[in-house]
This record gives sequence, structure tokens and C-alpha cells, in this order.
Amino acid sequence: MKVLVPVKRVIDYNVKVRVKSDKTGVDLANVKMSMNPFDEIAVEEAIRMRESGAATEVVAVSIGVKQAQETLRTALAMGADRAILIEAAETVETDIEPLAVAKLLAKVVAEEAPGVVLMGKQAIDNDMNATGQMLSALLGWAQATYASKIVLGDGAATVTREVDGGLQTISVKLPAVITVDLRLNEPRYASLPNIMKAKKKPLDVKSPADYGVDVAPRHTVKAVVEPPTRKAGVKVASVDELLDKLKNEAGVL
Repeated sequence: MKVLVPVKRVIDYNVKVRVKSDKTGVDLANVKMSMNPFDEIAVEEAIRMRESGAATEVVAVSIGVKQAQETLRTALAMGADRAILIEAAETVETDIEPLAVAKLLAKVVAEEAPGVVLMGKQAIDNDMNATGQMLSALLGWAQATYASKIVLGDGAATVTREVDGGLQTISVKLPAVITVDLRLNEPRYASLPNIMKAKKKPLDVKSPADYGVDVAPRHTVKAVVEPPTRKAGVKVASVDELLDKLKNEAGVL
């Protein structure tokens, strides 16, 4: 069984994000970029599936700028077998919308015929949490989201999901789209020998036109602003004062 793993190039999670002075977006000049952490977990899980014999091949795919090749090389160094880059943007300022990404992935799925599409539940740059669900709808496949445990069986996958009330275990028929959560695994570090081997692994470069998909944005960003500064807390002398503030100042009672 083949496993397809979409990965996205995002601002490294250790970098403090800065908003541009004209509020048109986030400053990406000379900012360290890396693989989306949720996608890294998906790559790790796909590699473990292949190592256990449940999968035969792991294919990583990324949609974005030319520099996303670096992200794909990281996936290859971790253990993915080959990669596909769809150059859908000329600058890092352009973020391809989830629907366009899902349409492109649906075309890739039609070509590659994987048994599972394993992907991060969301990207940390826009927090859309929509691509996996859209892809499932376009393919007409079963979906399992927020996975913290995945067990592949004969024609089905048992997935433990993290939900508000705790954990939920479901069974989905394969092929399926599964989006992963943080507690699924701990991604491995790519060793130097594997990094060198990754340079020789196949990486195909394609364009949205190759798949007949229009990636033109359907919405415009009006303004990007910093979140408001959190006000300092106050100490109260008694329960009565606390209740008074909750009722008359906070308005929660």
C-alpha cells in the first residue's frame, strides 16, 4: 500500500512572527522556514507504517514555492521514498488557499492511487484546518481527523481521535484521508547519511497547469494586525470583591 503525505513549508515554530508595518501581511524576509510540525508527524507515521510492513512506499508532496524543495528533501531524509513539488506560487508571500490545495491533491491521488493520505490536521501559519476535510469530500473517501493513534488492518484503519470530551475510537474503510494530531508520535531526526541520500532520491517538479487546476485566490486579506496586549492581572482582597469584579467589570456573572 502506498501512503501519500502532503507537507507544507511554513515559518519555523521557534520564530517570533512579526506583522509588516503597512499591515498587509507577515514579514517573511530572512525568516527561517521549516516543515509544518503536524506534517512532520504525518511523515514519521507514514515511515513507521512502511517499516512495519503495512505500507510499501511513502510519497511526499508539497504545493507552494520553489524553495519548498528543501522541505521535501527533509521528508526524504527522514525516510520518504520520493517527492512531488507542485510550484503554485512565485513568492513566499502567496499562500495557496485550502480548496485549491485540496483540488491539486485530489489530482495527485488520482495519479498515485495511494491507500492512505496522511496529513497534518492544520498548518501553523494560517490554522485553517480545512484541507484534509475538503480532500476527503472531493475524493469521496472516508476521513478520520485529529488522530492520536492509527492501526491499519485488512481494508480498514482504526483511528483514535482527540475530541473535546476525551478520546474517540473509530474505524474507517480504506482508502481514507487521515489528519494527525501532536500526540501521535515523536518525529525522528534526519541523520547526516540520510540527508546525503535524500539528495539522490526522485523529486518531480510540476505546475498547477499540469493538473488543470486554477489556484487563483478567492479572497483578499484586508489587514493583518498584532493581537492585543494582554492586560496585567489584579489581586483581590476577598471573595466578595472577586465576585463584584466578575459581575460588574468582566460581565461574566
